[in-house]
Amino acid sequence: MSNSPTEFYSEERWQNWIDRIKDEEIDPEDESSARLLLNLQDDTAIAIAKIVAAYDDGELDQEAALEEVNDVRAIVLSEVDIENEEKLILVDGVQTSLVCVFFAAEEYIANGPAEDGSVADYLGAAADAEAEEDLDAALGYAAQAGTLIIDDEELDMTVAENLEYGLVTEWINGLDSLQSAMSDPEVVEEDE
Repeated sequence: MSNSPTEFYSEERWQNWIDRIKDEEIDPEDESSARLLLNLQDDTAIAIAKIVAAYDDGELDQEAALEEVNDVRAIVLSEVDIENEEKLILVDGVQTSLVCVFFAAEEYIANGPAEDGSVADYLGAAADAEAEEDLDAALGYAAQAGTLIIDDEELDMTVAENLEYGLVTEWINGLDSLQSAMSDPEVVEEDE
């Protein structure tokens, strides 16, 4: 299934992933289950990477690019209709990881890449803000790190190893998908 050039992501595409998750036995410890959830996340990150690339290439103006990001966000962050509680929690984890991807893309499109630090600096600041329970600031710093990733700076995943598990580590997971998408924006096939 391919998207038309003006449609970077569709409700139908998201729902196809959700239907697959509903239909399959999902065990987060199992590699194929983990791969399915990662593909769901990567597929969304690829759509965002393509929007940013279209903006950078002048195919979309700022307003249209922000609107496209918002459209994808509305699809992906909407309530998911899954009765199985464990599957719902796993999809919620993917949605949480992607929140930062949307904010990073919006920040990049609106203001360009952050200028005052490295990816690791911003993620450290995000972790500090989370520790102080200032989640808005934490998301802001993580999004700034995301703008640098969009601008081709490297995310070193070892930065997450020293952090306590929480929202920032979830967001770093999403930023890792964004980094992969920026370097290789090939569509993840739904049947993989």
